[in-house]
Amino acid sequence: MAPPSAIDIDVRAVDDTTAMTVPNPLTLEGVSPRRAATGRLIAGVAAVANVEQFKGAKQHNHKPKAKRWDHRLNIEASSRKGNSLKAAAEYLKKPGIISLGGGLPSAEYFPFDELSIKVPEVGHFSEQETREQGAVLTAGKSDLADEKSLFDITTAFNYGQGTGSAQLLRFLIEHTEIAHNPPYQDWYCNMTIGSTSGLDVALRMFVERGDVVLTEDYTFATAVETAAPMGVNMVGVGLDGEGLLPESLDDILSNWDEAARGARKPFLLYTVPTGQNPTGATQSEERRRDVYKVAQKHDLYILEDEPYYFLQMQPYTGPGSPDVPPPKSHADFLRSLVPSYLSMDTDGRVMRLDSFSKVVAPGARVGWITASQQIVDRFVKHVDVSTQGPSGISQLVLFKLLDEHWGHAGFLDWLVHIRMEYTQRRDVMLSACEKYLPKEVMSWKPPMAGMFHWLQIEYEKHPDYKNKSVADLEEQIFQTIVDHGALVMKGSWFYADSQAKHDTMFFRTTYAAAPFDKINEAIKRLGEAVREEFKLKSQ
Repeated sequence: MAPPSAIDIDVRAVDDTTAMTVPNPLTLEGVSPRRAATGRLIAGVAAVANVEQFKGAKQHNHKPKAKRWDHRLNIEASSRKGNSLKAAAEYLKKPGIISLGGGLPSAEYFPFDELSIKVPEVGHFSEQETREQGAVLTAGKSDLADEKSLFDITTAFNYGQGTGSAQLLRFLIEHTEIAHNPPYQDWYCNMTIGSTSGLDVALRMFVERGDVVLTEDYTFATAVETAAPMGVNMVGVGLDGEGLLPESLDDILSNWDEAARGARKPFLLYTVPTGQNPTGATQSEERRRDVYKVAQKHDLYILEDEPYYFLQMQPYTGPGSPDVPPPKSHADFLRSLVPSYLSMDTDGRVMRLDSFSKVVAPGARVGWITASQQIVDRFVKHVDVSTQGPSGISQLVLFKLLDEHWGHAGFLDWLVHIRMEYTQRRDVMLSACEKYLPKEVMSWKPPMAGMFHWLQIEYEKHPDYKNKSVADLEEQIFQTIVDHGALVMKGSWFYADSQAKHDTMFFRTTYAAAPFDKINEAIKRLGEAVREEFKLKSQ
């Protein structure tokens, strides 16, 4: 895929009467000159990362600075002092210094001398191509000292900073700038051990026991389960086929009664804007801008959880229709993505959570957040005394693959590849749904992104409708589906607030992993089970 041409200067609205000029974001061809201008990266054990250097300050100095969030940070976050022992790593930069300070074990005692991985060549991403002609990347123990690489076993396998290694962090900052170009000056990135951990840290920074967090009415179940032991409840915001409804969000906040609700007015919104789990809904650019305006009106802070952002698929054109060809260039691909909340965040009121879980491998346990410097500073002070950052082994493997082997252009090629793969998987499931599911009682909308297909059941047409509750009917239908040899997820498992009244019934399916023939057979069995439950004629 050819690299993109330069992107024109853009003018973006700050509010109804104010605009700002945004110069070119970092382009793929701009990465190498920037790196050359800053000199060779030297980052040894526990090196402190120079985030401003990685960002390229000249491209951001014209932008406004983020709002301060002191009034939203809780006591725990405000009182954290960080890890005093890690602060000493700053002095390791002093030439000729002999360290007897840090409790870092000697790499001499690491029982690893070499690590090799076999990965795809750019443009040859299939399993078979990788097996037959993939590249073998090797990391040695002393590659940094021997000037063979910027990262090695000695460095990666030792203790590090809560930010993650400088070597991989630089790539993530450049990627964030290429994909999102945040429109304020003091944005930073910080690695996580995945977005669930990132959410856990974020909640512990902002909320107190008894607080409420707003989210989609149906939401990621683990998010609810993460908040619950903190004494934090989720309140569901209405949604439609395009995701979160800004008017519902505004209505809840405008009419919040602290006495009736038993909680202060919420100021935190957790949302999965793209390929939402479980509904598969994707918020349009207009929808996101409308939600952001509501956030500004009520001074909300947004947690933008985006594991499926790069699984935005080709348009669905219906059964038997010709496939839509892939993007012609990297620029076309990036332009085809719905703009993120981060890319429109003029206030610094968004913490974006990214992850390699859905686009590389969940077991890597590496992700990153992007937020204002103030928020990232608080975040890393928590991480430095808890997770201490992602596994060094994972960081080294990802660095070898992404930075040394693929580069930014190759990574975008990979993202286009999995986009087309997921498009094909979705289309197989949609074709099966059209063929086997009874439309008299089931309906759905083709997902634009992610891994999930959300099926609505018109339970009012069930023979037992007047005799059973929605919950009992859902369980009855679910058990019949299982008896027919298919497994789907009950919609009630994804309630943001299980105590709230729900008068709809859904089941979640996924096309992410099963072979095509199994997807087809599972949907066929699902259709048979629903027909049996609703006493409909068999196909």
